[in-house]
Amino acid sequence: MSHDDQPARAMPGGGGSGPSGAVPGSPSGTAPGVTRVRWLPIVVFYVLACALAWLVISPLWISGKGLQNPLMGVLSPLMMYTPAVAALFVVMVVQRVRGRAVLASLGMWPIRPLKRTLLLALAALVGTALLPIVVTFIAAGLGLVRLDLVNFSGFAQVLQSQMPAGQTYPLSVRTTVIVQLVMLLPASATNAMFTVGEEIGWRGFLMSSLRPLGTWPALVISGAMWGLWHAPLILLGYDFGRRDALGVLLMIVSCVILGTLFGWLRIRSGNIWPSVFGHAALNGTAGFLGLVVAAGESPSVLATSPLGWIGWTLVALVVVVLALAGQFRGKDQWAVNVAKAPAVGPSPFQP
Repeated sequence: MSHDDQPARAMPGGGGSGPSGAVPGSPSGTAPGVTRVRWLPIVVFYVLACALAWLVISPLWISGKGLQNPLMGVLSPLMMYTPAVAALFVVMVVQRVRGRAVLASLGMWPIRPLKRTLLLALAALVGTALLPIVVTFIAAGLGLVRLDLVNFSGFAQVLQSQMPAGQTYPLSVRTTVIVQLVMLLPASATNAMFTVGEEIGWRGFLMSSLRPLGTWPALVISGAMWGLWHAPLILLGYDFGRRDALGVLLMIVSCVILGTLFGWLRIRSGNIWPSVFGHAALNGTAGFLGLVVAAGESPSVLATSPLGWIGWTLVALVVVVLALAGQFRGKDQWAVNVAKAPAVGPSPFQP
């Protein structure tokens, strides 16, 4: 085994400027001179995560029904746990991490300071939930889609299409829309039980493992890998309505941009929980347009979806503001937590 393959351990008490400890003040939050990552665990993690994703979604392909398969509502959430399963396997079997260090390697612990984590999680939940709403009204202002904020005719059509012939929906459309809007944030928060599976893998294990390359390379590479992992569903027409490589490319772009924002949450909090709730809010509110669209409209996903160009622009602007404010460099909570970690397992920052 070469030197580069040796698992490095954090110094007791952490800190210091030597190669054994992460330096909170360094630009990337890693020890000076550390420019390599341990690629074997990353390769095993990614191959396993993608293989499991294809395995989980395979019934949709085999049946020939694709997204119309009744199992879609079960298999899609199940796929979200595949990165967590892969990360847990690599950490415990390949890297042989034990005890509390397993949770630390996955970004689930420590949660300190607690107040900062809670505030960032709340900001992520509310802020990300607003993204599809803002995208919808910008698209309408640009004339890219017509809205019906009075009769909610598009939503009324959908409701009626789901009723048996000759029956009408029992509640008024306006009442149903109000209930949906009131429940938007609480319902989004419950999505965290699924998005935690993805965040453990992407922002927890993978971004930690790549961060010796520097913060920005870790953000971009982990985001691109996250986007490509979605291929089993994207190639069935999910999200973009395309069954080709362009659909996958669009998802990669979306995940790089959104992954940068979620990665910032990871850096500033020192754990994955704010990004878990930000991711949950995005999934939970992505269908907002369906509540307010006018009947007969067929808006372009590339314009009106939070994963379209308007959404990309809004998130990119937020990222630029954060970058100009120095939020991606200097002392961050992630590096502080690593510097204080006891010698209980391989440091995710070391090659």
